[in-house]
Amino acid sequence: MGSKSDLPAMEACTKQLEEFGVPYELTIASAHRAPERVHEWASSAADRGIKVIIAAAGKAAHLGGVVAAFTPLPIVGVPMKTSDLGGMDSLLSMVQMPSGVPVACVAIGGSKNAAIYATQILGATMPEYREKVVEFKRAMAEA
Repeated sequence: MGSKSDLPAMEACTKQLEEFGVPYELTIASAHRAPERVHEWASSAADRGIKVIIAAAGKAAHLGGVVAAFTPLPIVGVPMKTSDLGGMDSLLSMVQMPSGVPVACVAIGGSKNAAIYATQILGATMPEYREKVVEFKRAMAEA
């Protein structure tokens, strides 16, 4: 995520990943304030075994796009709600990526959906995660 202030909004994401049994790495690095750190982290992510990245950021929200520029991995963006424009600034920054640098995007503050979507991506090739999503959807339908 781009800022320590994003941590509370990302709790639903980390909780959902933990419920699915998906290991994750949590890193705070701003695309604007720590670009070298973001570059180093993103360009080494695949080699470290990471399969999908969830990038949360607010305002200009360039984190997902910057990460996408440095890795072949799929990126799921979580636009953070902001005091200035309610998160529309974050959302538009994430969805208006140039051709060739895709970032999938969930709703403003939609960190739980980011975790579910990331697990679905993992489930495309890892049956244990696909089954977690199947069970989750079954339970949701029965509630």
